[in-house]
Amino acid sequence: MRKRSVARECALKILYQVELIKISPERAIPSFWEQEEDHTEDVRAFAADIVINVRARVEDLDRKISEYATNWQVSRMAVIDRNVLRIGVYELMYATGIPPKVAINEAVELAKKYGDMESSKFVNGILDKIHKQEVVPPAP
Repeated sequence: MRKRSVARECALKILYQVELIKISPERAIPSFWEQEEDHTEDVRAFAADIVINVRARVEDLDRKISEYATNWQVSRMAVIDRNVLRIGVYELMYATGIPPKVAINEAVELAKKYGDMESSKFVNGILDKIHKQEVVPPAP
């Protein structure tokens, strides 16, 4: 598995922990690495960057997800789906150097691995809409 894919997976696990047990990213990140010692510094740095930036923008990310998740409240989504979407939207709209198709594909793969049977379709549908409307606006 590629380093950035591994880092996204680690970031998802950290974000899950942050949300589930209500601890700060600053406490969750070192705690996570104590249990997952075999990752390179590149993986650790990329994962931490995702976690810190997603948590710093969580309200904006949730607003954007709500806007495109028709008939869904972010608070009612499964914790995994919600955090996969946050990572995907962050990478689509704020991260530099990540092609939109890569951001979407990586999020879909995380949803397939950690979500339920419908998660990947749900994540793909929302991120694809955001990509088409926000990242690559339609021609006038």
